[in-house]
Amino acid sequence: MAHRRNATHAQGAADPYPFMSKRVLLCAPHYDVLKFRFDMCIRMRFARFMTRRNGDLAQQEINMTENSPTKSTSKPVEKTGSTDPQGAVLQVERRDFIELVPTDRPRVQSMDGFDDDYTDIVDYIVRCTHKIWDERNVGLIYTHYTHNCVLYGTMGTMYDREAVIHDTIQRLVSFPERRGMATQVVWNGDDKEGFYTSHLVTGAGRYTQNGHLGPAKGQTYVSRTVADCMIHANKIYREWVVSDQMAILRQLGIDPHPYAEKIARKKLAAGVTNLDIGEMRGRIGQYPPEEQADTLLAHTETEAEFLQLLHDIWNRKMFGRIDEAYSTTAMYHGPNMVDTYNRVSIMHQSLALIGSLPDAAFVPQHIATTPCEEGGYKIAVRWILEGHHLGYGLLESLGEPTGKRIQILGISHYWIKDGKIVEEWRVYDELSLLVQLKLAQLQDGTLTPAEPREVEPEPIKGAAEAFEADV
Repeated sequence: MAHRRNATHAQGAADPYPFMSKRVLLCAPHYDVLKFRFDMCIRMRFARFMTRRNGDLAQQEINMTENSPTKSTSKPVEKTGSTDPQGAVLQVERRDFIELVPTDRPRVQSMDGFDDDYTDIVDYIVRCTHKIWDERNVGLIYTHYTHNCVLYGTMGTMYDREAVIHDTIQRLVSFPERRGMATQVVWNGDDKEGFYTSHLVTGAGRYTQNGHLGPAKGQTYVSRTVADCMIHANKIYREWVVSDQMAILRQLGIDPHPYAEKIARKKLAAGVTNLDIGEMRGRIGQYPPEEQADTLLAHTETEAEFLQLLHDIWNRKMFGRIDEAYSTTAMYHGPNMVDTYNRVSIMHQSLALIGSLPDAAFVPQHIATTPCEEGGYKIAVRWILEGHHLGYGLLESLGEPTGKRIQILGISHYWIKDGKIVEEWRVYDELSLLVQLKLAQLQDGTLTPAEPREVEPEPIKGAAEAFEADV
């Protein structure tokens, strides 16, 4: 990016010191000295402002950089989170639900405009989710979402609050016993500019009511969902929800092909099409992918380094970086409730995903970091992976390569400790990819209608089975 900035100034960019007198600058006998002093003055004032605003942000950055998976250190230093500038804001991992929704806890974070019972942003997102989904207070959506909220999902987008309410009710009808357990919350922001939360939830329940998935047989299921929310003054105004619906279908014994075809036909009848934009942005013409990642999303140097790591793996196809960045005993939790326990299998899961979409371009959409009281810190990244179904790989449900454009909306959480990634949660929905494929085939007339067939419920793979499948 540096060469672009230099080029911009060379082409006559705006004066970086518009409030300094040009006469003073041009006539001063020691222009360079004055300019240097002015630069230092501005930097010092900005540094004092940031220190007052964010407390120990500088110390946090030092701590995270020392633990960064892209920084090579001979003796990594583990941080315990005691320097966390977010103070006493709740963390989910070690706490029982009762501790996450306290009744006598004082407010520990500025929450201007939020309901009085929320003591911090993690308390807010965990408690209001439980109120709406587990306690069935669906009407709280009126006080916790704006009327014109936008909810982006893997199957489509909702553009108002009423649509969110209707969808919530339908899901509660089909899964009345579902319980959504908070796994972790990564966040940033404040009550003035707005909060951003990335809430990883493990959902478990039974399919006991005939609903959108067809006849219910009472089977149990477990799946993962991540909801990224933009929040201001007690209301969510934008949300991204990535729910692993394919994992649920497989555990319930529902054939995904006729189900995906039914959704695709409804979308096509409503005017929705699968737009193929041609060559992906991973590279231009015959040039190789860019070496440097676009790090404008990063809030810290650590996040910039992490975005570079993801760019190297997914866009530059340098899968060997996984061996460098992940611990030898790293845990991986992927779609379809796959759990593996070593970086060899993590490399295979990543390589196999690209195998299905070999021309895919990886584009991060948001990144946030939270120090972890278990040591190190956690990073949440919302991303898009877009390419064409040109090969064989992890997306087995798509069948033979079709050449159709596929877009994956995914959210990943990472735990970094002692300079290595020790755990990753990667969530995307393979069912939404199958719907996109069916939609494209309906458009060009190449779809062979799926014959309904009996499918045995697939139990969740244990670590041993997943490892054997990978290796």
